[in-house]
Amino acid sequence: MILDHSSHPHHHGSLSDSTQKIEMNNPTCGDVIQLELDVQEGVIKDIAFSGSGCSISTASASMMTDAVIGKTVAEAEALAADFSQLVQGEPVANEEELGDAAMLSGVAKFPTRIKCATLAWKALGRAIADEENGKGVAHQYHNK
Repeated sequence: MILDHSSHPHHHGSLSDSTQKIEMNNPTCGDVIQLELDVQEGVIKDIAFSGSGCSISTASASMMTDAVIGKTVAEAEALAADFSQLVQGEPVANEEELGDAAMLSGVAKFPTRIKCATLAWKALGRAIADEENGKGVAHQYHNK
């Protein structure tokens, strides 16, 4: 499943119309993601990502887009928090809501790969925060 998402990522590319565009990178390994969201009335109507990264980073981004499209911003934020806990080896009450992303729980055994797995999810959180704070598009952040 992870290799399939990495080789054939879902929602890969760009959006013709987005309310948020954000770029984040993982300076430790060089993974880079550009994430675009179309948020309408508090709901993620569409989402796309591009960039370059390892198989875990790409698969996680693909899985994240599947998990959050159609969700409210609050639901997406909750999923991002749950995913962060999951890949750190902490229990998550509603793991099934993460969809395929729950399969990345094994990353907890490889601490150096946690940033790879969480890059897209952190970009999502940052984009949502920017949306809520009225910041425009095209922000760049580092995954620390």
